[in-house]
Amino acid sequence: MPTPDDVYQALTRVYDPELALPVTDLGLVYDVQVNGNRADVKMTLTTMGCPMAGSLTEMARRAVLEVPGIEEANVELVWDPPWSVDMMSDEARMRLGMI
Repeated sequence: MPTPDDVYQALTRVYDPELALPVTDLGLVYDVQVNGNRADVKMTLTTMGCPMAGSLTEMARRAVLEVPGIEEANVELVWDPPWSVDMMSDEARMRLGMI
């Protein structure tokens, strides 16, 4: 049976194409729920006007569907709470020269 951790781990392979960092390190994944063979992910973007919104959510959906046992994946974009750089991992901030 797949777990939320399995799904989150799959999302570590989804990279923001502009920043070349995983969406997980950027703090864009807010919630992962697994119910049987279905996974529901709530994620956000760095800005509401991000031109990659459709691409990133589709990349996330495909990554989730690669998890053994997951047959349905829903990725929902949410804007609350608003994203900020404080949500990034230390590794991501370091790679972007912020610390």
